[in-house]
Amino acid sequence: MTRLGGLFKERRTKVSDKDFPPLSVTKNGILPQLESAAKTNDGDNRKLVRSGDFVINSRSDRKGSSGVSETDGSVSLINIVLEPRGINRDYCKYLFKSYSFVEEFYRIGHGIVADLWTTRYDEMRSIVLAFPPLTEQATIANFLDCKGAKIDQAIQIKKRQIERLKERKQILIQLAVTCGLKSDAPMRDSGIEWIGEIPGHWTVMANRALFRERVEPGQEDLPLLSVSIHSGVSEEEIPEEQNIRARVKIEDKSKYNCVRPGDIAFNMMRAWQGAIGAVSVDGMVSPAYTIAVPRSSLDARYFEYQYRTPGFIQQMDRYSKGITDFRKRLYWDGFKQLITLVPPIEEQRAIVKFIDQAMLKQTATVTLLEQQITKLIEYKATLINSAVTGKIKVPGVVEPDTQDR
Repeated sequence: MTRLGGLFKERRTKVSDKDFPPLSVTKNGILPQLESAAKTNDGDNRKLVRSGDFVINSRSDRKGSSGVSETDGSVSLINIVLEPRGINRDYCKYLFKSYSFVEEFYRIGHGIVADLWTTRYDEMRSIVLAFPPLTEQATIANFLDCKGAKIDQAIQIKKRQIERLKERKQILIQLAVTCGLKSDAPMRDSGIEWIGEIPGHWTVMANRALFRERVEPGQEDLPLLSVSIHSGVSEEEIPEEQNIRARVKIEDKSKYNCVRPGDIAFNMMRAWQGAIGAVSVDGMVSPAYTIAVPRSSLDARYFEYQYRTPGFIQQMDRYSKGITDFRKRLYWDGFKQLITLVPPIEEQRAIVKFIDQAMLKQTATVTLLEQQITKLIEYKATLINSAVTGKIKVPGVVEPDTQDR
């Protein structure tokens, strides 16, 4: 049993990131600072890190962010830099990632509230830990390297399976909304290059012939809805803190517009990203949205599936006005010019039913894979904690004879 301070020396040398490249202290270890990472103007006031040093973030909002640096570099002053002395660096990496240590590290810290909680080295150095001999440290670290690599490989395989399922989902929707459900249906040229062939009995129409614009003031008793680029129009009121158009409480709702079931609503600023969908409940949306009401037989859900496919999103992009992506907007005049494929209403409903059922199966499979990934991550964390605290027998570690205990 040894106090942590006896096996490490704090490194407090101040350097500039011009002389020592900036590093980021993350939950995945010590990495070269990303170009997208938040940067300060205090580049000349950083801590030196040498290859082999252990670095840990002292802030509670970075809980578990630590690791052994593979290179020389510099980190911000909120990090604690430690030079190992008499401890295997790879074992150290796992020890400080263990649940037991992480919780103890933050337990001895200080602060007013959880978000401002910090642990200083003077507090950290007093932590008492059980250290095995150096040879056993190396054996445990090698064991965890091997097991961890296999677990990480299994996680990556499942993540790739999820990505393939999502790609398959896009292909399935694309085929259903542009070719129908009958593989033997006679096809004809749509006359539009980017659409290609469509079933012979389908029509191609401009939206001006299919929709009219709804401009109807909002009502106090209606929920405020939103349109997501991932899941269409919400079916319940969005939390006020998520309403990016109103950071303060909404008092005057007169500028908001009503939407009705069967309407199509799209976010003018994000339509080119797929923020368009069918409305299923009475509600209202902010002035940043446009509402389209079908003039003829059109299942709003079919339209939503069609206009969230890559080809039709690109069409909305072409008709959006603006210099940059952040300023692009799809106005009503542009929406009216969009081209829509219109199968008979019975086919529209059949296609929606088919996609909905396929999505249920896909969602169930993705959920199962995500649960398996979570279990693997938990298992890895438990394995690390158990190995570095002596709770499990690690192959290669020779236990003393009973008479020597």
